[in-house]
Amino acid sequence: ENVTVTIKDQVILDNISFTSAPGTITALIGHNGAGKSTMMKTIIGWQEKKEGDIFIDALSQEDDFISFKQNLAYLPEEPFLLSELTVMQHFQLYGKSYQLTEGQLAERVSRYIKMFEIDDKLDEYPESLSKGMRQKVQTICALLPDVSLLIIDEPFMGLDVYALDYLQEIIVEKAKNGTTILITTHQLDRMQAFADNYIMLHQGSIVDQGDIADFDALQRRFE
Repeated sequence: ENVTVTIKDQVILDNISFTSAPGTITALIGHNGAGKSTMMKTIIGWQEKKEGDIFIDALSQEDDFISFKQNLAYLPEEPFLLSELTVMQHFQLYGKSYQLTEGQLAERVSRYIKMFEIDDKLDEYPESLSKGMRQKVQTICALLPDVSLLIIDEPFMGLDVYALDYLQEIIVEKAKNGTTILITTHQLDRMQAFADNYIMLHQGSIVDQGDIADFDALQRRFE
């Protein structure tokens, strides 16, 4: 609600307001520098806002920060893994952070490592993995918890075709189970296949938003 972000007196996000309903997938669209990543980092709490309020359900980012953060998961564009932890230890860290039971963690890890084809990498450290493998590890970390809001920044970068299709399948599955998905990507054709809504950013402002069914007209404007 009415979120403004400034960096060194430059307005990066200008009076942003929108709502994403539970169980919907919203595509955040815009050219490089439009403010997409800044919006995501502001929702997460990595970027300080100058004005406005952000809520997940009834939880305020300002007043209920710990509970707020436990209700969101974030998949960044570039993997952010800890060099001193193995792949499995990353999964265990996320499991503890989101208070998953041992049974829940084991079942979900078993499923995801098989489908993303990294079941032979559990004891390896990030430095020994390719960028694509690191991206798969980061993706699984974000998918492990059941949260109200899943924020995904350029998820289709660095993944092979099989992993891309599986990730899309999981995103749709999570939305059907009630998770709100906010996703940014330049692959507009892929987003058209499964997103519900779009928000278009230009120079830090929302210039258009609506049903993804209006994608064709949107794409002409975007181009």
